Amino acid sequence: MGTTASKRGKEAGPHTSLAVQEGEDPWTAQELEEVRAELEADVARLSAEVDHAEHDLVELMRSYSDGAGDDQADAGAATWEREHELSITNNARDLLGQSRTALQRIDRGTYGDCDSCGQPIGKMRLQAFPRATLCMTCKQKQERR
Repeated sequence: MGTTASKRGKEAGPHTSLAVQEGEDPWTAQELEEVRAELEADVARLSAEVDHAEHDLVELMRSYSDGAGDDQADAGAATWEREHELSITNNARDLLGQSRTALQRIDRGTYGDCDSCGQPIGKMRLQAFPRATLCMTCKQKQERR
């Protein structure tokens, strides 16, 4: 699809077999390690964030059940706070899943392949947003829907 063609490195090692767009140099071990380190740091941070948020949600649920006799404003504020925490927790879970998936794709040698069209996502895009699973063309199509 488009004018980008997949180019795979000829040297031995998993990093050189990752797809890159035409005109891009193959992934170096250092570049891939930097992306991996960023993703692993994200996994650690997001795991802690999800654990903390889940603990907070349990506490909010406990305090809500203890709030017998609260007026409507208090009940509304408590509901808003729970919904807000749920939203933050779900977002962190989604990012955590995306980071883990990216690490799995690195391990499988499929990191950099667009999930939609199979063409290379682009090394620069992945270095800026390591969780990307779509090339720019497919991402733009997705956002137009």
